[in-house]
Amino acid sequence: MLRGTRPPGWRRRHASLAVQADEGRWYLVNATPDLGDQIEDCPELHPGPEPRRTPLAGVILTDAELDHTLGIARLREADAIEIVATDPVRHALLTGLHLGEVLTPYARLDWRPLGPGDRPLVEGSPLAVGAVPVSAKRPRYAAGRGAPDDDAWVVALRLTDRATGRSLLYAPALAAWPDTFQRAAEAADCVIVDGTFWSDDEPLTSGFGSRTATAMGHLPIEGPDGTAHRLAALEARTLYTHLNNTNPLNDPAAPQHSGLRKLGVEVAADGMVIDL
Repeated sequence: MLRGTRPPGWRRRHASLAVQADEGRWYLVNATPDLGDQIEDCPELHPGPEPRRTPLAGVILTDAELDHTLGIARLREADAIEIVATDPVRHALLTGLHLGEVLTPYARLDWRPLGPGDRPLVEGSPLAVGAVPVSAKRPRYAAGRGAPDDDAWVVALRLTDRATGRSLLYAPALAAWPDTFQRAAEAADCVIVDGTFWSDDEPLTSGFGSRTATAMGHLPIEGPDGTAHRLAALEARTLYTHLNNTNPLNDPAAPQHSGLRKLGVEVAADGMVIDL
């Protein structure tokens, strides 16, 4: 057994959000391998009452990583699947995973572009979504493919309630903290970021990797280059998500929790509800 492997009872599902765009219409932010269980645990996403009716309107993708896209195949029983993504992510899914070839015999894929401008998810809805470019880290299966190396490969999502002006910034994968992300974080009322690794050397000391957290595309939480002090300086409510099995924050009794509490930073829990 690898050192740092998750003890029984500490399991966290893959990071994802369910966002209500309008009455009876919801979008998933990333489609994870846990998608089926996540839908079952959220009554608002249950199908019915009419046959083949679902409140799930589509999926918004922050990147093309497998942990955030494999669940799309679980939606193949729908008549159509709406996917909101940046151009590089769409390119990777169509040419690397061949998502169109695999799924279109089952369901139509309706692609919508995701860009920096805030756009309503549903016509007439106050909820708007925009992308904040983060990094050019592409998934390994997309290495060498034709899409350019730009920061649209990995984005944070800015979700804004235009009726109240309040916003949430969601960045489950964070390989860098560019100025554009800092400005978006300063303007947000709630910021949820990548907490994959507590320390930069965690993959090495846990025995499962040969690269640091930063080299793997995840800024660590602690340390001078970590994200904890950046979050503590914000006026927004701040939370960590996307914890790796080796992260001590998986243990509710870990002393690292008290350190984060002193900074005013939380760890998101499965099933947590956040109202803007």
